[in-house]
Amino acid sequence: MLRFWQLVLAVALIGVWSLVAQDPQLAFFLGEPLAVLIRIIEWFVPIVVAPNEWLSTGIHGTGGIYIHLGVTLLETVLAFVIGTGLGLSGGLWLALSPLTSELLDPYIKALNSMPRVILAPIFGLWFGLGIWSKVALAVTLVFFVVFFNVYQGVKEVNPVLLANARMLGANASKLLKTVYLPSATSWVFSSLHSSVGLAFVGAVVGEYLGSARGVGYLILQAEGTFDVNTVFAGIVVLTICALVLDALVGKLERRLMRWQPAGSSGNT
Repeated sequence: MLRFWQLVLAVALIGVWSLVAQDPQLAFFLGEPLAVLIRIIEWFVPIVVAPNEWLSTGIHGTGGIYIHLGVTLLETVLAFVIGTGLGLSGGLWLALSPLTSELLDPYIKALNSMPRVILAPIFGLWFGLGIWSKVALAVTLVFFVVFFNVYQGVKEVNPVLLANARMLGANASKLLKTVYLPSATSWVFSSLHSSVGLAFVGAVVGEYLGSARGVGYLILQAEGTFDVNTVFAGIVVLTICALVLDALVGKLERRLMRWQPAGSSGNT
């Protein structure tokens, strides 16, 4: 029943959008739902387009978004995996090394406070205008979300549980495998849901600042010609992709967290 009302709400919002877009002046700024849908179909359905119609499609023929979407997804997935791996290992390391944590604390806080978007030109200089400059930018967004959640998750381990495990003869390796990691798992997955969107943000912002491929590049080109329908089409495509990746993370979470009681959370 909830899904039904969610669908009703979506239809109502699109209906209001369509009514507002009847005004040509407002349509110039807000776009038109039907035009956005047509643009998405043109992007995904391969149709032969005459050369003199290339400009009207925004890309050389229809069905041509796949290479752009593939680039953006590759950047996003690489950033997500690398950022998660670095955040997980860094969070565990510092949570289990109090002295090192105290030493690096001001530097980590300073890096986290820095607007990471300003690093994009530096990454472009270091890694060029290929995918790796976008991946590097997105990694900086993903890393800190995972890092702080893992760090907090390990710090929140019940000291009684630790004492009991040590009494039973658990060494450092056993404690990591049977106490620390399970305790941090729910915190990790909580951060991963946010990290999916941040990985997309980093990839698209990087494409904005310098690229020749990617959905962000298509949106930038559309903005340059005041094609708001193509801009919204790109936003819809990116949103759907982000929701799909988030659903995959949720599926993995449910599979790995079967032991956890329903309704419990690592950050409560």
